[in-house]
Amino acid sequence: MSDRFDCFVVFAEMRTGSNFLEANLNTFEGISCYGEAFNPHFIGYPNSEDILGISQKERDVDPLRLLDQIRTANPDEIGGFRYFHEHDPRILDTVLSDPKIAKVVLTRNPVDSYVSWKIAQATGQWKLTNVKSRKDAKAQFDADEFEQHLADLQGFQVDIMNSLQRSAQTAFYVAYEDLQDVEIMNGLARWLGATSQLDGLNTHLKRQNPQPVSEKVTNFEDMEQSLSRLDRFNLTRTPTFEPRRGPVVPSYIGGAKTPLLYMPIRSGPEASVRKWLCDLDGVDENALDKNFKQNTLRGWKRQRPGHRSFTVIRHPLARAHEAFCSKILTTEKGSFAGIRKTLRRAHNLPIPEGEPGDDYTLEAHRTAFTAYLAWVKANLAGQTGVRVDGHWASQAQCLQGMADFTLPDMIIREDEMSLYLPALAMQVGHAAPIEPQPYPNKAPFSLTQIYDDQIESLARDAYARDYVMFGFDNWA
Repeated sequence: MSDRFDCFVVFAEMRTGSNFLEANLNTFEGISCYGEAFNPHFIGYPNSEDILGISQKERDVDPLRLLDQIRTANPDEIGGFRYFHEHDPRILDTVLSDPKIAKVVLTRNPVDSYVSWKIAQATGQWKLTNVKSRKDAKAQFDADEFEQHLADLQGFQVDIMNSLQRSAQTAFYVAYEDLQDVEIMNGLARWLGATSQLDGLNTHLKRQNPQPVSEKVTNFEDMEQSLSRLDRFNLTRTPTFEPRRGPVVPSYIGGAKTPLLYMPIRSGPEASVRKWLCDLDGVDENALDKNFKQNTLRGWKRQRPGHRSFTVIRHPLARAHEAFCSKILTTEKGSFAGIRKTLRRAHNLPIPEGEPGDDYTLEAHRTAFTAYLAWVKANLAGQTGVRVDGHWASQAQCLQGMADFTLPDMIIREDEMSLYLPALAMQVGHAAPIEPQPYPNKAPFSLTQIYDDQIESLARDAYARDYVMFGFDNWA
């Protein structure tokens, strides 16, 4: 049927016009759409018993079998189905990743679809073929319910878009308003591989609620007020241009005997936590479990039922000072010599060519650190050619990277480690665990000595996302 596609999916939602779209697609010779083939409550349509000889029970056991049947049942046509966000998730990755499955994305104003859904719930009428049979009702707007409806729709659309981007695919987008345009329907059919064209649309299905939204909602004023509080364009978001990060599993540290797993965020209190893990079991650092890979970490977890994992977040300003002093200012082992050289040469960072000496004053340190904070802001915004290293990447982004493999059981703030780390140790069997001890960073001057409102403001500019996401107040 089509050289490009074996079958197709219409990604839609309830009350977006998907029935009308399907009815028109089925009018074209060589196109067959089999309804909501993977709806968990029925197969295809509410009263259907099977699709192409496969029953609902058989589909539930093996949904890919039905997908293959739709794909191969008739070599002279292209088959497809409608898929909503709450349909069987077991086939979604297969459908999205297969370039031989054409993707049609149907959208509608979410307010219109929500109101239509509420009216259909009230009347029990989900399709209309005869205007004389139309049932009338008004919707009651529920702000919380609508916000969840909106979040579900937007989240599903983003998932579809990102999946297609990553797999170098594209979709045929259709808006609800496009459904009345026969030329758009003909264009969609040609895209799917059909050679036939329509002179007019299938008018069997009728629009159920054609009046304005203001006439369809009982509490329209409440609805207006609720929608005015929604940030439709997400104007209050904290934008991020940071690259995605992986989980960095090799950096994770397991207790020698205690089933605790530390998932460090770089430039945090790593030395203090490592020393605490050693003291718990009376061992040195060589006894800790390190250098994990994903498979060996899974094994570590399986062998330690009841294990707990944690990470520690640090105030963004203190963390920035740690990264600056340990990775940029110094020339000692472990510092980033290449980046240091680039920052001095290309970004005019006012730091000595070599290790800071006696002529490196308190004011020089303050000047250098403020310049570094301004550079970090540009770096995280994708405005420099230097990599975003984990030592100064936002902690929010680091946690998102961890989630690609596993999330920590606890996220502990550095200033609360003395309370929560012993409590965590007690959960895995320690009767009286010790408290972690502070481990000062190596720096020519402390943050306390140079701190002022300007430095706090620069840190907030650079790490706005961390300040907002974790609720950090001023450092001092």
